[in-house]
Amino acid sequence: MIDPALLSLLTASFLFGLSFNAAPGPVWAESLRRGLTGGFAPALAVQIGSLVGDATWAGLGLLGASLLIDSPGLMSLLTLGGGTLLLYMGAQGVRDAFRPHAEATPRPIIGQTRGALLAGAGLSLGNPQNIGVWVALVGVMPSLGLATPTARDLGWFFTGFMTASILWCFVCAGIIALAHRNFSPRAQRLMTGACGGFLLLAGLGVLGDWVRGML
Repeated sequence: MIDPALLSLLTASFLFGLSFNAAPGPVWAESLRRGLTGGFAPALAVQIGSLVGDATWAGLGLLGASLLIDSPGLMSLLTLGGGTLLLYMGAQGVRDAFRPHAEATPRPIIGQTRGALLAGAGLSLGNPQNIGVWVALVGVMPSLGLATPTARDLGWFFTGFMTASILWCFVCAGIIALAHRNFSPRAQRLMTGACGGFLLLAGLGVLGDWVRGML
């Protein structure tokens, strides 16, 4: 019989993983932007790439690496890199929205997928705020009946989170693939432009925070 405490922990971590990944954000927007022209594969690649960053920040947070948050130089560098990447991808989205559909023909699938993987990883790794979420989460684990979480508890929590994250990758890519197949070229271009605009605004917001932090 499954330990009720373990089942509760896995359920909580699984639900947290779904809510964490399904929340609209840059990774969602980039997945949609690439999937609208390339379909399922590039959308999935962005999502899979983002797991690299998710797993990194989750592992550091669960291990109690809150010292990273207290390292202004490192946080500043990551913020600058993440904001710059957002601006670059946003500019690509706006550019593609103004291209005739024939010119927006996707590249060969291998190169397209490689670029999408790197984009997803870059967006996730360039968001150091995620580690703050995990450090805070460890602090509320006593509410789950884990007053002093053991390495085993943290391992199971990480497993539940990553299981939900992997599942969401395919759900998200499937939704985007439906849009790719059923939306008109004009609608796809409009949505691509909207994604690009969202990424530009997100990048400006991140860099604005970086500038204020430097003053």
